[in-house]
Amino acid sequence: MPIYRLENVIQPYAWGSTTAIADLLGLPAPSLEPQAELWMGTHPKGPSSVVSNAGRISVQQLIERNPHDILGPETAVRFGNALPYLFKVLAAARPLSIQAHPSKAQAKAGFSRENREGKPLDAPDRNYRDGNHKPEIICALTPFWGLNGFRSASAAVKLLAPVCPGVLEAGLQGMTASREQGLKPFFTAMMTLSDGQRRAAALEVLDRAAPRADSSPVYRWMLDLAHAYPADMGILGPALMNLVCLSPGQAMYLPAGQLHAYLGGVGIELMANSDNVLRGGLTPKHVDVPELLRVVRFAETPVRILEPVSLGPCESGFDCPAEEFSLGRIETTRDKEYVSPSTRSVEILLCTAGQGRLVHGGRGESLSVKKGDSFLVPASLGSYSVRGSVTLYRAAVPLTSGHQ
Repeated sequence: MPIYRLENVIQPYAWGSTTAIADLLGLPAPSLEPQAELWMGTHPKGPSSVVSNAGRISVQQLIERNPHDILGPETAVRFGNALPYLFKVLAAARPLSIQAHPSKAQAKAGFSRENREGKPLDAPDRNYRDGNHKPEIICALTPFWGLNGFRSASAAVKLLAPVCPGVLEAGLQGMTASREQGLKPFFTAMMTLSDGQRRAAALEVLDRAAPRADSSPVYRWMLDLAHAYPADMGILGPALMNLVCLSPGQAMYLPAGQLHAYLGGVGIELMANSDNVLRGGLTPKHVDVPELLRVVRFAETPVRILEPVSLGPCESGFDCPAEEFSLGRIETTRDKEYVSPSTRSVEILLCTAGQGRLVHGGRGESLSVKKGDSFLVPASLGSYSVRGSVTLYRAAVPLTSGHQ
């Protein structure tokens, strides 16, 4: 069974970059429309394809024809003959929404409920587009700013106090007194103001944050968010939530229920195969604050920055608890090649730098690889090697048995 070269879908969301994905793929830049995400996988909203002896077919069709060969027996059995992850390049020129993703139980219930209501899968006001949860990991390719989970109540109060609008003063006092138990009442009050209250409060925040913008990135991001999304109380997010800047090569993990927002930068994103998002603000898309409040975990959440851990020559990875996916990085030089284990799950490889060859099979069959290329590597292929000066990011499924 060969290694397959992928053809992927680009999602043109409004917050996307007009240069980052185009540069990665060697396409004309700037692009005519924003290019926000490059999807590699089988999700029906953006399915990848391969060119095989049977012609051009989707990865989903390829898996359906040979589930045990493509996925590997263990992965096929554990995940119902389905690819359990979705691999992406995310390129944010503007901030994304304040959002969270549901647990499996919440996703199944929400998906069933909206199906019973007769809501089309592509309806703009649909929250649940599938019945799966969506834990995710993001690894920075450029400096990458984001909000991830709630700060400690004491830290949030200290940052909010100088800029808090009058309409939220009672909530701030409640958080001062109740500590962690005050996070939910404050966030709920902040996200459920009337239109008039929101406009007035946002102007107050803008006036108070402006003189402090040079003293802290928290207030500088408040100004940036206020200019991008006037009259949106998500502008207080950088004070209430952990503000993170990942350096290239660093990563962070986001479990179900974790409130977060990506603010800017380019990263590699890997997640369970889902497109379920509950949004609360900082977006022109559908917002459902009551549903968001139901899925968010209101707890102080120290951010853990993930550094790559060596897994062997030319190979590193990230500590991640997800059962559906693991993220790795392969870096080779002309003098040092990578040789994969012979026992693997299905893998998707994305080249972000350099050029070389993927070599497999007893007769040394090979494919050229350069920046922007992506590949599906079937589990049944066995061992393969990477030669040349290449950086590849690898999506895989953690094996529980140690063998396929």
